[in-house]
Amino acid sequence: MSDNDRPQEPTTRAVEASCCGVSSCCTGTEQSLDPAVTEIEAKTNAGCGCVNDTEDEPHLPVVVIGAGPVGLAAAAHLAERGLDFVVLEAGEAVGAAISEWGHVRLFSPWRYDTDAAARRLLEPTGWTLPAPDALPTGAELVRGYLTPLAEVPELADRIRTGTRVVAVARHTVDVTRTVGRDEHPLLVRTVGPDGAVIDLKARAVIDASGTWGHSNPLGHSGLPAPGEDQAAPYLAGPLPDVLGRDRHRFAGRHTLVVGMGHSAANTLLALAELAKSEPGTRITWAVRGSSVARLYGGGDADGLPARGALGARLRAAVQGGEIQLVRNFSIAGFEVPDGGPAAGPVKITGRIPQGTHIVSPHNVVAATGFRPDLDMLREVRVELDLATEAPVRLAPMIDPNFHSCGTVPPHGERDLAHPETGFYLVGMKSYGRAPTFLMATGYEQVRSVVAALAGDRAAADAVELDLPATGVCSTNLVTEDQLPGAKNASANATEPAEPAVTVSSNETEGGSCCGGSAPQPVTIGVGAPAGLGFATGHDHGYSGDAGRGDV
Repeated sequence: MSDNDRPQEPTTRAVEASCCGVSSCCTGTEQSLDPAVTEIEAKTNAGCGCVNDTEDEPHLPVVVIGAGPVGLAAAAHLAERGLDFVVLEAGEAVGAAISEWGHVRLFSPWRYDTDAAARRLLEPTGWTLPAPDALPTGAELVRGYLTPLAEVPELADRIRTGTRVVAVARHTVDVTRTVGRDEHPLLVRTVGPDGAVIDLKARAVIDASGTWGHSNPLGHSGLPAPGEDQAAPYLAGPLPDVLGRDRHRFAGRHTLVVGMGHSAANTLLALAELAKSEPGTRITWAVRGSSVARLYGGGDADGLPARGALGARLRAAVQGGEIQLVRNFSIAGFEVPDGGPAAGPVKITGRIPQGTHIVSPHNVVAATGFRPDLDMLREVRVELDLATEAPVRLAPMIDPNFHSCGTVPPHGERDLAHPETGFYLVGMKSYGRAPTFLMATGYEQVRSVVAALAGDRAAADAVELDLPATGVCSTNLVTEDQLPGAKNASANATEPAEPAVTVSSNETEGGSCCGGSAPQPVTIGVGAPAGLGFATGHDHGYSGDAGRGDV
């Protein structure tokens, strides 16, 4: 166990003055000469964050939103630190969002998929880490890690499922109120399983609710295409279980897959496999750009071999004619027949450089990425980058326009803090619209945030990441679908949480310790020394999409 993994005791000064928990500014020098300005206001004006219990309510909990991998990791660290907390999960069980794509195998092996504090809580129960180099499916991650973690005594009574968060605010004041703002606790409004609305007061809020369920629209310019709402019965979701649960929907039918991320690649390969045994199954793949090199990737050079293999398989399927690729395709509108899907396919009108292009599929898979739900945060003061919708200090590290390659430096509480003291976006939601999130990054985020909330400033600032290289870099403009110097292909970002290879439903039952046929071990080397970050794709991000467009 490294010193960074081990919880540290709060300093004496932090214990005596809980206001110091986040920014360690309790020196007494921030007192104002103006008697009308409170101590908290003076500290705020001096740039000092202050998470403090009120005199009337001295023991408010930290509220964690979301019981996925990062939310439960936050809970594990809070439990180790002895801080009161409650976890709110909209689904009926922990890992509900992951369960919706449980048939997908992750890129990252087990060694990167679990949090250190969570392991320390699990090990006394007899739990052991599955084969470190095996790649779990989403279902295996939930069954073999998240569910047992939620059942440890330190967490079991603090997780509320079926509880949806609809808003975060400051108790009794709206977002426009500045004077004395930090003297009010945070407020989390929830809707329970019975529909009852309950407001919870909180010392701090860690929003780890992710982005699943908030897909980007199919239309151009970031907007829904005309008729897209009416076409909802044709939309199959971003990661349908083509070879399992949803097989009947796709067999013998024409499917349009829109998008150029790994969600698209998974579905395309599953459809290609389905077509081998189901005559009449047709596949069209539409992308907005002229080059798909970012998805084909770097093959053997990829630090996550499963991702490199994914790109190689997709390239071969396109070259072999199993998948029809339409480039520079911009959806202009949907025309739904009277009677809906029972009456026939939907007509999709698109624009390509040569003019109008019509596609008439029975199903549409919108693998267009995700965006965070920000409506629930209108009454808290969040400071977000205009482009990525990520925290402003984190955004330059992950901006997909420039940094889908290079490195994601270690980052923690200071990079994730907002003007709203005690409020944090973590996990996939902290990346906003950027698609390069890895779970291990989220684990380090919450370790740092919880350390700060506990008053351990030194541990909060000692952030580091030790992960494999996850892509190849090139300083040249991408002009072909094969990256310069690449042998085969790889893949780029993680959607929705590092999915890698789609497997049929019968592959996730029986056999291994995680309840599925054991994945083939993949040796993953450490890609960068601790503290240096890790590669996440290709140099220049979107700026490398221009190109010749031939395969």
